[in-house]
Amino acid sequence: MSQKGHSGGQSDAHPPLPEPQPTGPHAGPARVAVWAVPLLVTLVAGGSGLGRAQPWRDELATWSAATRPVGDLFRLTRTVDAATGPYYLVVHGWTGVFGDSVAALRLPSVLAMAGAAGLTAVLGRRLSGASAGLLAGLLFAVLPGTSRYAQEARPYALVTLLAVLATVLLVRALDRPGRLRWAGYAAAVAGLGLAHLLALGLLAGHAVAVLTFAAWGPPTTGPTRPAAADHRPDNGGPGDGRWWGRRLRGWLLAVSAAVVVLVPLLVTAQRQRSHQLDWVAAARLADLAALPGALAQSGVVGGVLVGLAALGAARSGRRALLPGLCVLLPVLLVFVAALAVPLWVPRYLFFTVPFACLLAGAALAGPAPPAGRAQARPVRALARPVGAGLAVVAFAALLGLPDQAAVRHSHGWPRSATVDYRGAAAVIAAGQRPGDAVVYAPRHGWLFLDLGIDYHLPRITGDRAADGPRPRDVLVAQGRRDRADLWVRECDRPAGCLAGVDRVWLVVAGRHDDPLAAVPGGKGDALRAGFTVEQVRSRPGVTVALLVRRR
Repeated sequence: MSQKGHSGGQSDAHPPLPEPQPTGPHAGPARVAVWAVPLLVTLVAGGSGLGRAQPWRDELATWSAATRPVGDLFRLTRTVDAATGPYYLVVHGWTGVFGDSVAALRLPSVLAMAGAAGLTAVLGRRLSGASAGLLAGLLFAVLPGTSRYAQEARPYALVTLLAVLATVLLVRALDRPGRLRWAGYAAAVAGLGLAHLLALGLLAGHAVAVLTFAAWGPPTTGPTRPAAADHRPDNGGPGDGRWWGRRLRGWLLAVSAAVVVLVPLLVTAQRQRSHQLDWVAAARLADLAALPGALAQSGVVGGVLVGLAALGAARSGRRALLPGLCVLLPVLLVFVAALAVPLWVPRYLFFTVPFACLLAGAALAGPAPPAGRAQARPVRALARPVGAGLAVVAFAALLGLPDQAAVRHSHGWPRSATVDYRGAAAVIAAGQRPGDAVVYAPRHGWLFLDLGIDYHLPRITGDRAADGPRPRDVLVAQGRRDRADLWVRECDRPAGCLAGVDRVWLVVAGRHDDPLAAVPGGKGDALRAGFTVEQVRSRPGVTVALLVRRR
């Protein structure tokens, strides 16, 4: 039974759970510190050694796409990588101002991940109080996985930022609906889908949260301010159909508007799926068990996070519903789909990590204040539960130090299959002569050997002019931009294309004592018939050989 209370639509059966607010002269700075400290810690951690690990193959694809003219970039997305096209467009604008160095390519991800850490703390404060928000944001900041994806020129940091932002805006809209609030939520959801379509699995968690809001009221610790329509005499509180029906309608309209924006991208990406994900294996049950370690980039830290999140969920009651749903439902939806369709790539689910940290933050902050007790607490009182939680966060950070170092050494995946593009380019730079050619094997896989050499060689030689001194890619019949693709088309008659070339730099994936024998097909036949090996240099994941014309 619902009764209208003095708060304009609050139900006596579902009283708000007030958040303990800091009081005193330092109350304002304390509220800012809840989100500013995790943000700054993430900036420092993400910026540390930002350019140390060389770009791996996915980042090379970002560089190739984002540095094309806008028209060529749109043509590319009609062929491949449509789902990543909006991110490429963002990086295109960024590199036009800040350049395409390793640090410049990655800096947008650092900024996005720092924003995600700050918003995680903001959401935690709304759901479980200031102490829980601060600890959740800090735990997220020190995870090796956070540094890993903060230092990668791919969309995962941006996706994480938008996932948390959309959830913050959802909570605000549910607390006090309004057109502007629902419009902001719709924009965040549309941005989330544009950044990565699989992240729309978050909407499953949002949907269940909206439906349960009807029975339990707003999932926050703070007092709910009623919307203007809630003041009507015929409206009850939570549990009344008209009261929560406006929220449900607002959510459905917001999501519908976002979906309309995303339909063209969904259609194009669906057509490209079989080619885009042809390297992904079907999901197995063991993949679920390995997911926490893969997302945290550390098995032991991932285990700590799962344990703390489970404890937080048990302690927090209904406050754990929203973050719990935002972790479990996207993971389960992608896993079930991946049993039939190749979709299971752990990094695609990194956007769920802040929500696990929210549950962990609630555990670290200790028991939440009882419902209906809205006591004011001084800043130093809020600091007491943070102290023990900070010790656990620091312990988790120490456990992750070896993995933090590994993240800054190599971004290759798996780490056992790192390709040293920079080292291969250095070998060529040390021995190249005018008139040299270069040949790659393989050419059409996802290793992007040619992109790696194209990126690093001009930076090593110090001459980045388009006609600078570097070996000619002699077998190219149609370039990437002409094909609107990430790959070139090689000539059909390699022997003819190699005519007149006396020295060839052969770049082969893997370690080979006889690199000529590793080149298949007509390309290998032409090289073996016309050239002999003069020198071989191996680098991790790649072999570079200098071939000279037979006399």
